Amino acid sequence: MRFTDFNFHSAILEGIEASNYENATPVQEQVIPAILAGKDLIASAQTGTGKTAAFLLPVIHRLLVNHTDGKIGALVIVPTRELAIQISQHLEGLSYFTHISSLAVYGGNDAQNFVAEKKALQAGADIIICTPGRMIAHLNMGYVSFKDLQFLVLDEADRMLDMGFQDELSRIIKAVPEKRQTLLFSATMPPRIRQLAKNILIDPVEVNIAISRPPEKIVQKAFVVYEQQKPGLIKYLLKTIPYKSALIFCGSKQLVKQLTRTLKQNNFVVEEMHSDLEQVQREKVIGGFTSGRIPVMVATNILSRGIDIDTIDLVINYDVPRDGEDYVHRIGRTARAEADGIALTFVGEREQNKFAAIESLIGKEVEKAEIPRELGPAPTYRPRLRKNNNSNIRHSKKFYRKPGQR
Repeated sequence: MRFTDFNFHSAILEGIEASNYENATPVQEQVIPAILAGKDLIASAQTGTGKTAAFLLPVIHRLLVNHTDGKIGALVIVPTRELAIQISQHLEGLSYFTHISSLAVYGGNDAQNFVAEKKALQAGADIIICTPGRMIAHLNMGYVSFKDLQFLVLDEADRMLDMGFQDELSRIIKAVPEKRQTLLFSATMPPRIRQLAKNILIDPVEVNIAISRPPEKIVQKAFVVYEQQKPGLIKYLLKTIPYKSALIFCGSKQLVKQLTRTLKQNNFVVEEMHSDLEQVQREKVIGGFTSGRIPVMVATNILSRGIDIDTIDLVINYDVPRDGEDYVHRIGRTARAEADGIALTFVGEREQNKFAAIESLIGKEVEKAEIPRELGPAPTYRPRLRKNNNSNIRHSKKFYRKPGQR
């Protein structure tokens, strides 16, 4: 289905053309008509499915048709400042040829930014993209008016609840008009998301485009190792695998800091990303990573969603993600925009059962690659979840390549 088939406002079509969009993704084909028809919506859709444009385009269209000057027309709530910035930038591109105004409201900025946000909120902006905590800070000051709000969008609702934003979301929802169109997007649909949807949606259209398996074009490999072998293996792989941008995930910010120090001591150009960084630092690191000046970034799950950089061609899980959904999100940072990508996971002795559960979820046994001989012998992959520990375990002779090889 082509975007021209949706009968969008002509100014939106110019933005779509400038963004090089032609054909709608499956989630866009299902979501856009429902929003244009004025329906509430609950959609199970992960990053990489085109869900951002799926709600931005029809919201922009309907605000153009039913525009109110100096009023907040749509509120988009997201879990992290990184996602708020990304959606804001996406919105600017799609709405470039329209008169739609927008504002990103998120924490971590200095007092000057807060004052600028206050002025913009008082003056009114057509679309506000915000994080829950920052919006509560403005609401508490008494100058934010949502009385003319037409759209409430909750993006990555499951992650917001995981991060403990239940109370903030409830407060914001109470501040917006009952008569509105509500759109809820979530990668997963646990019971508490269903309950939230039941409380805030009216006769919603339900769309399920969740990706439970990574794209086939991602080359997935796993290294079964002892914990003490991980530092040596990460250094070896970064020296032998050609890449433009490598993103390394760790399960804790303490491990992120430790690994970043280790890599810097070994002369790698690398930076870290975690919740302890100030917003200015985060933006500087993201900018460097996006431009290619920083080829390697070590991060917590803060970047497992909400970052869309086409040049990431190598993702390494330094430890096994907590569940299959996290695994899919993490490795989904590579192989974007039809590019190829490699996803490697280090599986420690105590992580084998967890990784076997991930293999079960994605419906695929991830090939086990041999570690370099100089790192010593590796443990055998024998998770308890396997019915037959010795069957169907493939080992590649050499996964790593010499520099310059393709």
